[in-house]
Amino acid sequence: MGRLFLLAVLLVPDMLLLAVTPHAVALFGALAPFGIVSYAVFVGLGYSWLKRQKKELRFGTGLFLGHWACLLPVSAANVAALHGMSPLPPTEGALLLLRLLVVAGVALLALACVPLATWIAMVRETKLLWLYSAIAGALAWCLRFPFQSMWDASSTAPGRMLQVAAFDAVQVVLRFFLPNIQVDPDTFVIRAPNFAIFVAEQCSGLEGLGLVLVFTTIWLWYFRRESRFPQAILLIPCALGFVWMLNVVRIAALVLIGNAGYGEIAMVGFHSQAGWIAFTTVAFGFSMATRNLRWVRKIPDGSAGELAAELPAAGEPHAQVDETGESPATAAYLVPFLAMLGASFFSKAASGHFEWLYPIRTIAGLVAICVYWPELKKIGWRFGWLAPVAGAGIFGVWLLPSLLGASQSNSLGESLAALSPAARWSWIVFRVAAAVVVAPIAEELAFRGYLARRLVWSENAREFDTVPFSSVTLLSVGLSSVAFGLMYGRQWMLGVLAGLVFAGVMKWRGRLSDAIVAHAAGNLLLAIWVLSRGNWAQW
Repeated sequence: MGRLFLLAVLLVPDMLLLAVTPHAVALFGALAPFGIVSYAVFVGLGYSWLKRQKKELRFGTGLFLGHWACLLPVSAANVAALHGMSPLPPTEGALLLLRLLVVAGVALLALACVPLATWIAMVRETKLLWLYSAIAGALAWCLRFPFQSMWDASSTAPGRMLQVAAFDAVQVVLRFFLPNIQVDPDTFVIRAPNFAIFVAEQCSGLEGLGLVLVFTTIWLWYFRRESRFPQAILLIPCALGFVWMLNVVRIAALVLIGNAGYGEIAMVGFHSQAGWIAFTTVAFGFSMATRNLRWVRKIPDGSAGELAAELPAAGEPHAQVDETGESPATAAYLVPFLAMLGASFFSKAASGHFEWLYPIRTIAGLVAICVYWPELKKIGWRFGWLAPVAGAGIFGVWLLPSLLGASQSNSLGESLAALSPAARWSWIVFRVAAAVVVAPIAEELAFRGYLARRLVWSENAREFDTVPFSSVTLLSVGLSSVAFGLMYGRQWMLGVLAGLVFAGVMKWRGRLSDAIVAHAAGNLLLAIWVLSRGNWAQW
């Protein structure tokens, strides 16, 4: 099982090496959806069987070098093409050659991590699991086209119905504040005296409904033993209805903000963040309802017999749990990150292209850390030499796309130059403080300290604080690193790699403080790079 995870980890730098090249879409378009989904389904469904296999495997160093021999020419050819010096003609044959080299490189890496005989035995012992995985991958490859076209098509049945409903609801809400608005039902345009919007299908609530449906379904499945059914299922349509109403409020508020003369804030900051604020609000409310409503909770509060049954035997080590079954340390590990996340929603929603309220992120996270410091100081804050070295390595990898010529730009430098010197340096001080101190602590507490240990499968999984930092599993590290990487948007692969490195440092040293210092060191070097070279795109 460890070798399969190693294969996935080693594929990350391969993808980073090739993703910055002009032919990335052509190279990965057909392989990525099929390969990623098939591999994930195979590992996920076969996890119990694979985990029991303890056979020692020899790593194929020669095959590993051969895999680089295939991929480096592909990357070199594409980088040369990016600078107008392509050694290959832009023909289908040249592109086919690049694809074959990529496939060969991945195949050699797979054989370096897991020998061919072991692959054959694995497929044979798991019976038809390979077929189910391949079918899942094929479905993912086929469904990506209709899912993508859903957003490009002029109309889809559910989208058009929601578009009409949202358009009608928004104009009803707006007439309470702006009686003289003009509406065009044929083009879905709403015109206020100083601002106009087009209510597109994509903005009519379909995406929010999909996200809430996925979240609520996964939540109820995860807490299926603690929830009453079918009562709990009735909360799903309530959540869906609430998020749709919040979307109507979001569109109406956008018009009001734009009409008041803040068009940039309305379209740049508020438009992008209000949807996430609505989703987070509904998700939080749903989770609280399932955990606190006695009508939904399977285990009622105050049941002495059930509570006694949960208590461990005398002398058995255990952590305290609250009435929901979660460790009281949960808040200390999650609230600093959630405080920064909530502050970021507000600061971005109230900003245009320049997030002038960024300092509230720093303040919110710092206040939360101070509030929970009595619990956090129990972690221990010693660290070794490996932590800053790992941080320096992540810093180097983070700069790799820009050093290889990938175009990156933003308007941060121009926005800062427009400020007064005092305001400019005050903003920079808060930005550096967040990057070097507050964010590493808050994010490592949440993703490595809590999530990576919470995902360790055990009978007392909720008592995550009893799990040693060195006992996190490859599965929990992988899942928590993916969640961490998703925060970085288009740079998600870099984020996943950073999460894997930070978790590896924590597991090796057995201290969360090493992961925090590694994270802080990487961010510190990045801040020095940005300020010394004016490369504001890295921020």
